[in-house]
Amino acid sequence: MKVDYTTEAPVIQERLSLAQIQELVAKPLDTKPDKKFFIALTISGSLLLFGAVLLAITFYKGIGLWGNNEPVGWGFPIINFVFWVGIGHAGTLISAILFLLRQKWRTGIARFAEAMTIFAVMCAGIFPIIHLGRPWLAGYLVPYPNQHGMWVNFTSPLVWDVFAVSTYFTVSLIFWYTGLIPDFATLRDRTASKIKKSIYSIFSLGWRHSNRHWQHYEKAYVLLAGFATPLVLSVHTIVSFDFAVAILPGWHSTIFPPYFVAGAIFSGFAMVVTVLIFVRKIFDLQSIITLNHLEKMNKVIIATSLMVGYSYAMEFFIAWYSGVPEEQFVFINRAFGPYAWAYWTMVSCNVLFPQLFWFRKIRRSVPAMLAIVILVNVGMWFERFVIVVTSLHRDFLPSSWGMFIPTIYDIGILLGSFGLFFTLVILFTKSLPVISISEIKAVAEGAQPSYHGGVNHE
Repeated sequence: MKVDYTTEAPVIQERLSLAQIQELVAKPLDTKPDKKFFIALTISGSLLLFGAVLLAITFYKGIGLWGNNEPVGWGFPIINFVFWVGIGHAGTLISAILFLLRQKWRTGIARFAEAMTIFAVMCAGIFPIIHLGRPWLAGYLVPYPNQHGMWVNFTSPLVWDVFAVSTYFTVSLIFWYTGLIPDFATLRDRTASKIKKSIYSIFSLGWRHSNRHWQHYEKAYVLLAGFATPLVLSVHTIVSFDFAVAILPGWHSTIFPPYFVAGAIFSGFAMVVTVLIFVRKIFDLQSIITLNHLEKMNKVIIATSLMVGYSYAMEFFIAWYSGVPEEQFVFINRAFGPYAWAYWTMVSCNVLFPQLFWFRKIRRSVPAMLAIVILVNVGMWFERFVIVVTSLHRDFLPSSWGMFIPTIYDIGILLGSFGLFFTLVILFTKSLPVISISEIKAVAEGAQPSYHGGVNHE
């Protein structure tokens, strides 16, 4: 197939009228949930319930039920925390950075990616709290008057995480809601239900689609995008400091901040592609969430995969170049020790399999991309597992070496977090428009006034 690169591919594949676009996006909100919806909700809800029950048992009996031990004091909770924070990066990148770069193709996927950011950060926030062992002490991490010098240790990365992640969540939520205001007004004007009209009226904040409203909206959106952009880089940088500031072989490395940010964007885009493949099929949105959208996201996955692969290689190089035997041992142990299976699973899923996206046919094949992005999500979870476990299980004293073996409670709580994430995603698809109606209408063909070089003009 010959591709013409001189013209930009249309954002919307079919020539739909503005009214048809509005009806197509709002259709899931108008129709009653079908059998597929309830099956999906039952599966995700069951996982959520399973994880919640095991978490309740953990609260009652204590974290001795987990696989955490000496020397592996950090187990699944910190692994899962870093994993979910990473998943939450793609939304702000798509919404803020691509908006500032005026990339039109983001309009079809931005709303959904923003929602996934919020849900992923909610999942991430659970794990540091339960990792404390005494979750009621998490209140000490909340800012409060410090005139008595009682505040927590500011040199602790845990405190930095609280500030970074809570700021990221707040800005992402405001950014998401700001984009929803025009759509709430559109839904308010078209609904016949009095209850829905009342709810939409409250959340639309009196929006009237006037010129003045659009001016203020555009200004606010640009400011929020500019404010959110540094957060994409800062949040996972600060999360990487959980490891990088520790004087521990395998962790104490200056490459961690860019390495973590690239990995977060990598895993975030993979999760967005994973969910969008199902959403576009179930809700018949193939003409708005097109193969061109998915292909562009797959190109980002290739780029970030190469960055992550380069980081893996540099870790080994830095360990060798340092001349520190302990540092060298940690990386040899990662690749050839008892957890070598986890390391090579990580390398295969994160570096080798994504290279298949260099082939256009695979990049545009839905079954192939689905398999690859699921493997990327698996690989990125194993990356966090490798960083945490293999750096801890063999420390400086061979007499204190040990193995980390997760228990059913570790695995169940992880599955429960996936249940929470997908339950929120499924409920979102039936309660709010998954695509920004106002933005997608703005980039539709013929939506903007144009001048055709004097043709048919006198």
